[in-house]
Amino acid sequence: MSTPLPGWTDELARARLHFVTGKGGTGKTTLAAALGLALAKGGRRVLLIEVEGRQGFAQLFDTEPLPYAEQRVASAPGGGELRALHIDVEAALLEYFEMFYNLGFAGRTLRRMGAIEFATTLAPGLRDVLLTGKIKECVGRTESDGRHTYDAVVVDAPPTGRVVKFLDVTKALTDLARTGPIRGQAEGVVRLLHSGETAVHLVTLLEEMPVRETLDAVAELDGADLRPGAVLVNRVRPPRLPARSLTAAADGRVDASRVRSGLAAAGLDLPEPTLDALVAETVEHAIRIAAEQRARDQLAEADLPTLELPDLTDGVDVAALYDLAETLIEQGVR
Repeated sequence: MSTPLPGWTDELARARLHFVTGKGGTGKTTLAAALGLALAKGGRRVLLIEVEGRQGFAQLFDTEPLPYAEQRVASAPGGGELRALHIDVEAALLEYFEMFYNLGFAGRTLRRMGAIEFATTLAPGLRDVLLTGKIKECVGRTESDGRHTYDAVVVDAPPTGRVVKFLDVTKALTDLARTGPIRGQAEGVVRLLHSGETAVHLVTLLEEMPVRETLDAVAELDGADLRPGAVLVNRVRPPRLPARSLTAAADGRVDASRVRSGLAAAGLDLPEPTLDALVAETVEHAIRIAAEQRARDQLAEADLPTLELPDLTDGVDVAALYDLAETLIEQGVR
């Protein structure tokens, strides 16, 4: 049986740019926020970035929709600070015009004419270039004393089916743009995303489809020379049966008379239909635990650090994000 690598590695601790991806519905936005909080512990400053226009961070931290500006959303234990940025593609393109071509006024005119929407529709890769270019600027920005503005940047990335195209699109653009600022920008993004400063973490559930997508994404990342980080297994529920009983129960071999005797010893006398339902639920639970163990064995094939996060039965609020962050810290995130 394969054994997953434990916890957060020293190599991951050296990364400054963390992309968090996963199959839709696995909780990648929630875990990106929790990872940001964990990385901000001890007085560090961390930036959360979202690129898909869903305002997921604003909902998680119960704030107004985020503007195209870095805004403080939470503090972290030890004096850390968490900021968030919602990247608007049009605003990023206007910023690009002004930064590289001194075309602030012309850019606003193009916006009124609808030229920006036309350009990003005509060249879909341009959208991803603008997004990754802004991410690079945030990662590389420094203060007057030469220190980086942010100790780490965490991006709620597109889902696993699109993440490699999102991260690798600048290579194609570099091939197309032979000279000028756009080439220099693209080359800088490529260097960052393919460097040891960047890690791509994959969120999954212990279910067949998310696990399969996770393993496919790891292979794609490896093929594109991008660095997979850790596997974040979300919504893990603890087993309620002793390990010695799981195999028999998963095969439907539950002795109802022994269950009744145990309940009676605890002072419970249940009617027959309730006892039958309890036995059926026991079998169902054992089958799920066996399936989850098979999923763990499959994930171990990726040979990546693996961290597990609990199932939050009461839903996700700000307090729950801090709990998840603490769970990540306990598994070595730093």
